[in-house]
Amino acid sequence: MNRPPNLSALSAQLILVAAMLAGCASPEPRYYTLASRPAIGAAAAPAAIQGQEPVLIEVSPVLVPERLNRSNLLLDQGGGRLRLMELDRWSAPLPDELREALSQQLQASLGAVDTYRQASSGGLPAYRVSVDVVRMDAEPGARASAVINWTVLRFRDRKARSGRTQAELPTPGGVDSVVAAYQQVVSNTAGDIAAAIRTLQPLSHTP
Repeated sequence: MNRPPNLSALSAQLILVAAMLAGCASPEPRYYTLASRPAIGAAAAPAAIQGQEPVLIEVSPVLVPERLNRSNLLLDQGGGRLRLMELDRWSAPLPDELREALSQQLQASLGAVDTYRQASSGGLPAYRVSVDVVRMDAEPGARASAVINWTVLRFRDRKARSGRTQAELPTPGGVDSVVAAYQQVVSNTAGDIAAAIRTLQPLSHTP
């Protein structure tokens, strides 16, 4: 004679299997970006240059050390040790993140249009921006530091301005504080580049 299954025991087994499967599921990666978020109510460009013909710029691909040419964050663990973060990732490879963030801030501060990869820009760019990251390191709970070389070339007469942006910022928390420090590094660099472009602009374009 067949005995009916013990429903209570079967339910318990199913719950146990479900719990084991949940425990084995891979954790979801966390994505970060260097793009800044404009303050609420902030204009897209300074009021003094709104309505003027936009300045055409071309922000070239950013060069980074090979170890940083990836989507995963690479953090300093102290003692000369580095850790590749499996779950903490940029929303795009770091060179792309840097180029997009710099382009965003330069367009906003200069009232400019970035013609990079835009065939229908309406004209050749007036300025080309080249950026080379010499160093960009961070240790959570300690500090983030960066050394970034950049050059602005005026196409009309090949006149150029070059400079170096250096920063060392605290990272009192975890990965979030590292990302915030890197965002500030990008902001500092964009500010220095924008100032160089303004020195190359004709008086009619100077805010």
